[in-house]
Amino acid sequence: MRIVIAGGHGKIALLLAQLLTRRGDQVHALIREPSQAADIVATGGVPVIYDMERDTPADLAAAVAGSDAVVFAAGAGAGSGAARKYTVDLNGSVQLADAAEHTGVARFVQISTMGAGSPPAPGTDEVWAAYLDAKTRAEEDLRTRDLDWTILRPGLLTDTEGNGLITLGPPPISRAAVPRADVAATLTSILVADNTFRRTLELVSGAEPIESAVAAIR
Repeated sequence: MRIVIAGGHGKIALLLAQLLTRRGDQVHALIREPSQAADIVATGGVPVIYDMERDTPADLAAAVAGSDAVVFAAGAGAGSGAARKYTVDLNGSVQLADAAEHTGVARFVQISTMGAGSPPAPGTDEVWAAYLDAKTRAEEDLRTRDLDWTILRPGLLTDTEGNGLITLGPPPISRAAVPRADVAATLTSILVADNTFRRTLELVSGAEPIESAVAAIR
């Protein structure tokens, strides 16, 4: 497969790119800064300079054209304000979905978050509330699309070593942590699993091997 990853320099994206290239897929990773290119090359992927807050839809369509799948792994990141949650976490997903539709790329996997789809609790920090709202609206937009989409909502992300054991299913799943490595491995499996099309799935650490957990989705 030829797979485009938006937000290609993120932690999950780098792990995902490495897994995909190891199994023989071609990964094109969208990054903002040329200085990030060496990290993409180290995964076996191809760096593509694209800034979703500045570059044009035509630039994005050119990057996506000819792909078999796209993955939205972008995020404004820690330390960003509420406004960038909308320009990156929401608008970036909308732009990538537009490009996928325009170029005929049907498979779209969106990394969201547990908590999306519900209003934030009273007293929630303004930036976190904006993040949840942006992710919720990005999900809602994707569900309107005539694409083979999957929305994956991981729990609390950690950098601990993955063990390949997860709990995966439609919401609600009890909130818990999950290593980024296991999120990346789950995405690798989901990308080729047509039983996950048009499904919203939540993911935390658990007791079931990733391949069987993905295969069990109905």
